Parts: sequence; C-alpha cells; structure tokens
Amino acid sequence: MKENMLIAIPSNDGIHVEEHFGHCRRFILVKIHDGKVMSRLSVNPPQHAPGVFPAFLASEGADVIITGGMGGRAVNLFKEQGIDVILGAAGKVDDNLNTFLEGELESSGSVCTHEHA
Repeated sequence: MKENMLIAIPSNDGIHVEEHFGHCRRFILVKIHDGKVMSRLSVNPPQHAPGVFPAFLASEGADVIITGGMGGRAVNLFKEQGIDVILGAAGKVDDNLNTFLEGELESSGSVCTHEHA
C-alpha cells in the first residue's frame, strides 16, 4: 500500500457501497496518509457515460476505487488512468475501507457481464 493515497468509494447514501459504480449518486473520497484516514469528502460525479467516471476520479487524484462491480471496459479505463480497481465490495463504506487499510480487502473479480448503457 502506498504511503499517501486517495480512495474512491461509490455510494448513494454515504453509508453503503453502491454495488454498481455506474449507478452511484456520489463518491466518497478518502485521503490516506501512513495508513490513517486524514480526510473524507463526498463529491457528486458528472453525469454517467462510458469513460466519464474514470477520468473524473483521476482528475480528483484517486489511486484506488473500491466498488461492487463494473464492466470489463470500465475496469480497463480505470487502469488506463492509473487507478487500481477492487471489485466485490458490499455493505458499509467504513467496513470496506477498514478492511482495505488492514490489507485484507481483495478484489473478487466480480466484473459485470451484462450490457451497460
């Protein structure tokens, strides 16, 4: 894990991980320094369209996105922006964040296989 990083987590209510990042109403951006949370900010993303969220989160400085699922194309777009993708997250944002900081959150590889609009 990097010493300083910005983690993006999609959410609709600010409490739970939105299991499909393309449907989120906001991203929780968590700034980490030396393994500790330094700040937490909720930001509204631009309107969803293919490629928009990866570019938006890259412009915000995100290093990692923790989400439920996304299509393979989206995974590649995030990786092209230098953003690591962790798939398969569910439940509370804080629980997933803590598990990630403990080095225990691993991507389950739950890439969506249905068509995205």
